[in-house]
Amino acid sequence: MGKKKKRTILAILAAAFLAVFIGAICFGRHSVPLRQTLRLLVNHVSTGLFRAPLAKTWTDSMKSMVINVRLPRVIAAAAIGAGLSVSGATYQGIFKNPLVSPDLLGVSAGATVGASAAILLGLSSSLIQLCALVGGICAVLITVSIPRMFNNSSSTMLVLAGIVVSGFMSALQGLAKYVADPESQLASIVFWTMGSLASVMMKTVLPVLPAMAVALFLILGIRWRINLLSLGTAEAQSLGVNITLVRGLAVVCSTILTACSVCISGTIGWVGLVIPHFSRLLIGEDNRYMIPAAMLLGASFMVVVDTLARTLTSGEIPLSIITGLLGTPIFIILLKRQKSRIS
Repeated sequence: MGKKKKRTILAILAAAFLAVFIGAICFGRHSVPLRQTLRLLVNHVSTGLFRAPLAKTWTDSMKSMVINVRLPRVIAAAAIGAGLSVSGATYQGIFKNPLVSPDLLGVSAGATVGASAAILLGLSSSLIQLCALVGGICAVLITVSIPRMFNNSSSTMLVLAGIVVSGFMSALQGLAKYVADPESQLASIVFWTMGSLASVMMKTVLPVLPAMAVALFLILGIRWRINLLSLGTAEAQSLGVNITLVRGLAVVCSTILTACSVCISGTIGWVGLVIPHFSRLLIGEDNRYMIPAAMLLGASFMVVVDTLARTLTSGEIPLSIITGLLGTPIFIILLKRQKSRIS
């Protein structure tokens, strides 16, 4: 596949994401016409930047629905989908393992423990997010410190350390469920671990967006070096790649993306595993194009999933249920399409 065709695919994915983004804001139990939605978004931006609002052609309920309810959810869903997909694609590239997911180093498990502890202490939703972020980062720090204890910095040792830390965090999570009040706290913990954007507001999304944007920018900047890491340690060293620096930067950025995603919505499975595979099938193995494709595909996928979660029934369906129901058959199809290469 030539560069021109790959760039065309990326342009189509970007246009599709924009269409899904706007459509999700319009669509819901109480739909808002496309024209009014676009005018509301333009008015919101122009008022904030230029103090030049448009003439009002919408109702107050439309404005509240679009600006206060749906816009934060769609932005959060897009950021989470992009973050988890890029994180999964990066891990799969640097560890040369197509079955690696963003929670490889225990980020999701640690974030879940942090959020559960905050729920048990009766903290506010903002503090629950903060504790989840701190828990995810602490889990990764523990994972990274284990190979140093044994003076072994190999990828295999790092992966094994992540498995050990994830298992330990899962045990702590089980303990939190055991001691939680079954009338109130247990339900909150279970619902949080299944992922939801039901309570997301702009003030809870904005603080983490800069960190996610910087991490995405850095990974996009080193994606051609991830290509070299995929060749193997000896080959990458012979080409002048600082393996320790590139791998460390990729792990840090992927950790930030995963931890920030989990602290916004809770644990969401399958996205970081399936979307990179679909991107490779669509645009090829070259990370220079595959990682941006995964970012756009993941963002679109999560926006669609969140829209389904809030519209399929009268209540909120946890996101992990929908991603699991959609991700499992998609992954099986992808495996079937690539069975010759796997064998």
